[in-house]
Amino acid sequence: MLDDVLSLIRENDRFFITTHLGPDGDALGSQLALGRFLEKLGKTVAMVNSDEQDYNLDWMPGVDRVDVFDNSLSQHEALAEADVAFVLDTNDEERIGKVGSLVRDANATTVLIDHHLEPERWFDLLFVRDSAAATGELIYEIIEGIDSDLIDEETATALYTAIMTDTGSFRYSNVTPALHRIIADILERGGIEPAPIHETIYDRKSMPGLRLLGRMLNRIRLRYNGQLGYSVVTQRMVEDTGASWDDKQGFVNYVLSIEGVKAALLFSEVDDGAKISFRSEADVRVDEWARSFDGGGHRNAAGAYVKRPTFEKTIEDVVDAAPNYIAFEPRHAPDEELSPEDRSYLKTLLDGASDSNQ
Repeated sequence: MLDDVLSLIRENDRFFITTHLGPDGDALGSQLALGRFLEKLGKTVAMVNSDEQDYNLDWMPGVDRVDVFDNSLSQHEALAEADVAFVLDTNDEERIGKVGSLVRDANATTVLIDHHLEPERWFDLLFVRDSAAATGELIYEIIEGIDSDLIDEETATALYTAIMTDTGSFRYSNVTPALHRIIADILERGGIEPAPIHETIYDRKSMPGLRLLGRMLNRIRLRYNGQLGYSVVTQRMVEDTGASWDDKQGFVNYVLSIEGVKAALLFSEVDDGAKISFRSEADVRVDEWARSFDGGGHRNAAGAYVKRPTFEKTIEDVVDAAPNYIAFEPRHAPDEELSPEDRSYLKTLLDGASDSNQ
């Protein structure tokens, strides 16, 4: 697979690169690294996504060269003229957004570079390995296969961001000695410092975002003898604090940090359902749990979009399904369903009553 990708790069001149909706660190970092590398090879590159990247990534070098799809003639021409179209960090046409169907129907050779399970089969070429810690790791292998001396500061920053963010700052179970050696090579070749990158992504908070965090923390509930933690972010919470939905990035990790918690959930209310973030300790997997609700992801980090008649029903169904996928330690008391306290909590989530005392 890798050799085929390398041949396509060597033999072609015009490239189009896109990634999934709401590009995260791995998606955008992989896109910028590949785009920069191709440009240094003298190739013509167009990078177009269906929407904006996460707000905490708008500092990244080269991000101004990534266009948001606006149906313009120039964007259609860039895809029509491309020899190769790369799709990064997602294996689902729907997750690509509006650009997805255009890429699928394009005359270009379509190439998927990804580390998720069960890719769709419409791509002409797949470079997929689910054991890879991040799509950025696969991009590094592509660069290494041609000329790793072309890794400059900009490329290194993008690769480091991609791998760091998708490994939970190098704490997930997919982090290996080999991955650390890759990171060492990236740091040495690019001459970059890791600390400022981490601080810019994770330590930049707005006051409204901190208020939203406080309300989320107040709503944390534990189940299964304290081994599952979950909380919510509702539309009213976002509106009342003046925060944005981007501000909830990383909130689920606070839930996971509670002593004794093996797995954590964050339910984010949307108009017709809920977006759910799943996180877990290294020896607990949540990807199969997420897939049971038509989601997906990785062993320790996954997501799903669930539609139910009510937000409360979504929470109940997902939480009640947990024992089917996680071996919780024996409980001291029956815990077959939500406690009366939790049911009361869920029923008052949307009325904002608990905010009045803050």
